[in-house]
Amino acid sequence: MRYRPCLFQISMGNPMADLANPQSDDAPLDTSKRSDAPADAAGQLPEGQGDSFANATVTINKPVAEVFAHFRDFANLPGFMENVVRIDVLDRQRSHWVVKAPGGGTVEWDARVTDEQENAFIAWTSEEGADVPNSGRVDFRDAGQRGTVVSATILYDPPAGIVGKIVAKMFQREPKIQARRDLTRFKQLLETGEIATPAMNPKQFEEMGL
Repeated sequence: MRYRPCLFQISMGNPMADLANPQSDDAPLDTSKRSDAPADAAGQLPEGQGDSFANATVTINKPVAEVFAHFRDFANLPGFMENVVRIDVLDRQRSHWVVKAPGGGTVEWDARVTDEQENAFIAWTSEEGADVPNSGRVDFRDAGQRGTVVSATILYDPPAGIVGKIVAKMFQREPKIQARRDLTRFKQLLETGEIATPAMNPKQFEEMGL
């Protein structure tokens, strides 16, 4: 993706938790000061690609099998990913994404699942020709009575380097912001059956391209 409207890190001590070398920097990936942290993250993902990364984690009070199944049906994702216009499921491994971008436009890409384990994780990468090259992984961990810990790490290439990231952040479409928002919406949807919508005036909707 060259701008990546988000999906969602990894906390919790799973195989993805140490995408960056813990001996040189224990900070979370998106706050790490190591310049090579994105490269390390990419190296831990099947076919990882992207120069920037975003991550987020949430605990959902539902069984891991239920949470995984809802997420794995990619047709469900636009229901809580507020910038996703639509996802066309092409087959079990491939899907086509159309996503809102800053300024009222859209970006598109084909995504392919590169690795997965039922009730544990899903990894993906965008295919050649993506408007926003990206890759990532979402992990699901059984947290007992607390439910399920869902964590996501996303690597992406913003469209115009640092300028593109600043513009995207202004319009609330920068992946580090959107990842947290989307996982919070996912939690609300599964736990309550609906997503709370903050009151916004018409100008705010227009500025966000909604």
